[in-house]
Amino acid sequence: QVQLVESGGGLVQAGGSLRLSCAASGRTFSAYYMDWFRQAPGKEREFVAAISWGGGITYYKDSTKGRFTISRDKAKNTVYLQMNSLKPEDTAVYYCAAKTSYIGSYDDPTNFGSWGQGTQVTVSA
Repeated sequence: QVQLVESGGGLVQAGGSLRLSCAASGRTFSAYYMDWFRQAPGKEREFVAAISWGGGITYYKDSTKGRFTISRDKAKNTVYLQMNSLKPEDTAVYYCAAKTSYIGSYDDPTNFGSWGQGTQVTVSA
């Protein structure tokens, strides 16, 4: 099992930046992917970005490409999400998640067994 704790959310104006962090503990060596998902009120949880824990290969939701950057520091067991040029539609609770099975896609939340508690990101117009 992997334990995850997010931090770094907050209130920012449109066009601003935030950096989210996700500290992992436990069986981190068993993770194949570390992802960020988000969930806005009344909407389903959606994929934002993914990084393969071993090779550092990254994937992004189309609407975040060029604005968001996911990275990891294996020595610190931490994953980051740098968010620039934020828009009001980016407002959501952001969750860090670990995929410890090789089965299933990296962008489907049902394939993730470990989740953080979430951190609120609010972007004002």
